[in-house]
Amino acid sequence: MNLSGRNPSRPHLSRPNLSRRNLLAAGSALGAAAVTGPVSAGPAAAAEGGRRLRTGFEQLAADGYALLDGRRVGIVTNPTGITRGGAGSGGVRHIVDVMHEDERVDLAAVFGPEHGFRGTAQAGGSEGRYDDPATGLPVYDTYLKSGQPLADIFTASGVDTVVFDIQDVGARFYTYIWTLYDCMEAAQLAGKRFVVLDRPNPVTGRSAEGPVLHKEFATFVGRQPISQAHGMTVAELARLFNGEFLKTPVGLETVLMTGWKRTEFYDTSGLPWVPPSPNMPTPDTALVYAGTCLFEGTNLSEGRGTTRPFELLGAEGVDRHWAEAANALELPGVDFREAYFAPTFSKFQGKTVGGVQIHVRDRAAYDPVRTGIALLVTAKQVWSGFAWRSDNWIDKLTGSTQVRTMIDAGATSDEVVAAWQSELEGFRRMRAGYLLYR
Repeated sequence: MNLSGRNPSRPHLSRPNLSRRNLLAAGSALGAAAVTGPVSAGPAAAAEGGRRLRTGFEQLAADGYALLDGRRVGIVTNPTGITRGGAGSGGVRHIVDVMHEDERVDLAAVFGPEHGFRGTAQAGGSEGRYDDPATGLPVYDTYLKSGQPLADIFTASGVDTVVFDIQDVGARFYTYIWTLYDCMEAAQLAGKRFVVLDRPNPVTGRSAEGPVLHKEFATFVGRQPISQAHGMTVAELARLFNGEFLKTPVGLETVLMTGWKRTEFYDTSGLPWVPPSPNMPTPDTALVYAGTCLFEGTNLSEGRGTTRPFELLGAEGVDRHWAEAANALELPGVDFREAYFAPTFSKFQGKTVGGVQIHVRDRAAYDPVRTGIALLVTAKQVWSGFAWRSDNWIDKLTGSTQVRTMIDAGATSDEVVAAWQSELEGFRRMRAGYLLYR
């Protein structure tokens, strides 16, 4: 559906989109959340032999960067900010390199998130402040920065427009969406315009699943009360953040994709997969991550240090009984294999551990959050060494004490999942008003 009725091949501005709260509160243009680009999820123009999804950046470039005309631009991005070209175009390239070479764009700064702009840092790290060797552009570190300190970085960079283009994986505790939130808040404080270039949710945008964060558990792995698997794109999340959670909305514009359907997984998009972080090597990893990342909150390995992180789980002393218990639940769309592995780093580095490997056989039926809960329940049942991390990190990942205390009390996975349904339905109703694709 094209909201403006204009030519869907060119990005355009439509009327502002605000929640009722912000319509009452906003008294200036900073309250606007303009949508740029078509909202249609139908087939894009045929190219290179088939339907071609066009990302927000590719839409922006196709329009000659008109949205950035006369602006001094800084961009928040990482290695996933790529674009494709045809023969003679140099193949898959980073958008910073492309824009830096284009005289139509005044690109003045780059802002790197966790893992860094070029992606060299492991979890919990960043690349710091440096000048990019390829372009000479100053690269500023945003990791763990928010509020006025981050606003001061935007001011010091000399930009007037901040652009965001990072591939998300669809889980609340994946930090890039909170970099988005923090940068939106900081851009508002610094008086900067904010533009989001959209990319697919790689595990579809069919529905929201899992527990909803309680505000008292807000951290960088969850700033605001959204569900564990949100089922939204970054442009949709930006509109939701602006409409529901930011005290003062930022001047927001979003450049949408064409050719994306909410039911599609990443490997149907035609886009190359660039790991968004070192332990997200494939779209298969993203598919299970919203559930098995919960094992970061336990003393079991979540598969870091293996070639299948978040698909392999285990610990010393775990044997075939875990896979047997998990398979006995007959969870939809998934099977479990008894597995043994030796992580090269992180938990159990250099030691052989036993556990399970997740094999998704029907990804349309598969529910990663329910599966993650079931694996926690069965691991505790079959392995006497099971323990939560001493800092109760599991509460920050799930968003409350509910999952941990229910599992400790002997609840089944179905009982745990049932306990969050009321809050989940409330989030789904809120979410519905911000979806941009059919």
